[in-house]
This record gives sequence, structure tokens and C-alpha cells, in this order.
Amino acid sequence: MARIAALQMKVACGDVAANLARIATAAAEAKAAGADLLVLPELALTGYGADAALAGMAEPVDGPQVTRLRAISRETGVAIIAGFAERDGETVYNSAVYVDGDGPATVYRKSHLYGDYERGHFVPGQPAAIVFSHRGLSCGMLICYDVEFPENVRRLAEAGVDAVLVPTALPAGWSGSVIADVMIATRAFENQVLVAYVNHCGADPLFTFAGQSRVAAPDGTILAKGPASGESLMVFDYDPADYAVSRAENAYLRDLVRAPA
Repeated sequence: MARIAALQMKVACGDVAANLARIATAAAEAKAAGADLLVLPELALTGYGADAALAGMAEPVDGPQVTRLRAISRETGVAIIAGFAERDGETVYNSAVYVDGDGPATVYRKSHLYGDYERGHFVPGQPAAIVFSHRGLSCGMLICYDVEFPENVRRLAEAGVDAVLVPTALPAGWSGSVIADVMIATRAFENQVLVAYVNHCGADPLFTFAGQSRVAAPDGTILAKGPASGESLMVFDYDPADYAVSRAENAYLRDLVRAPA
């Protein structure tokens, strides 16, 4: 069984040092609650609406930002997933990184960029099932808009993951409520995996965020939910074995029939 913490976070836009300090506090709180993994929002290190400053804050995975995340993880004993602007040469990706102390980092690059804002700042990653083991739990990552395409979650489910962890920057509005209240549970149920969708709250200079983080179990039940406004550290337990009956009764992966090529 894994005990996981998810922080619906008010990110300090453009202030990496402040965000890392907030993450350190949250990791300590997660540890005190018995969690061994902390999931944070999309671009949690830089802020989503940092706009022209994003390119200057973008760093490689071995840069100071992720190095500090590693140190926080090592100091607290809590693994961390955080969104960051990843630089690879002249290319900048909207990425998420998993770190567990000094172990190897796992990076996922967002493949489905949302709107002109993201396409103006980032290059899309190739759609891929990036799978890693968190202390025995098989996990995959997506970022925000990625989860709205069922193929992305299905790809991870077919790769055998137990949990799909999704840093997000969902804006406020009616469609955000549909995504939080309907789509996340549907993605979990139709793939028989956990889906943790972890959002910003409040506003930055360009965007107002929906909050409404959601964690849905394979049977579609909601294990944790964030409010529409304000920070929330959500802590929940997840054991894939608890959902064996649901997987047996809802055998979508086993019964999938593909059209001939």
C-alpha cells in the first residue's frame, strides 16, 4: 500500500526559490502524515503564467532546481513529482519530474500542448508510456491536457501501471468542472487505474485556476478532492489489490478489440 500526498498549491509565479521553500514545507507535512510521495501541479517550480520569463527559468534535469528537489526528497524521505520548465539545449519542454532522493530521476514531457500560450513557449514531447516504480507501485505521469485524450491514459494502462499521476494547471470555468467532476473518474474507471489530478489554486498574472484537484480510484470512487479555492494537502491510501473485484468485473483492457491495421 502507498500513502500519497497531493498539494493543491498557490504557486508564486516567477519565484522558483519561494516555490521550492513551499514544497519543502509540504514534503515535511506529507512525511508527518505518513506519506512517501508528494505530487505537485504543472510548472510548480516556475509558475504557469510566468510567460516570457519561462525560457530564462528553464533548466535541464540535472540543474539546480531538480537538484534542490532531490535534496528535499532526501531530507524528508518523501519522493516528489513536480512540474518544471525543462531545457534540453535550445529546446524547452513542459515537463514533470519524479525524484526519490538520490535515485535516478524520471522525466515526462507533455505531449499535448494546450492553446497558443503553451505552443508559444514549449515544444511537445513525443507521446510515450514513461513508467517508473515508486517503492513497488508501478506509476506513469501525464500533464494536464494530456489526460483529456483517452489514448494517453490507455497507453499507460496497457503498459501495466497502477497509478497515473497528473500535475495540472486547469483554469477556472465550466469546462474545468466537467473535467474535475466527470472526466477524471471516467479515466480511472475505464482503465482500472488510479488517476491523481493535482491543480493550482488562486491566480497568477495571466490565469485564474479552478482548484478542484481530484484523486479517483479504479472503481471510480473519489479518494481525495480539493476545494475550488485555497491550498489543500490531500493525503490518501492506495493499494491496487483493494480493487481486484473492480478489475475482474470491468475487464476493459482484457476485452479490448482493435480494428485491423
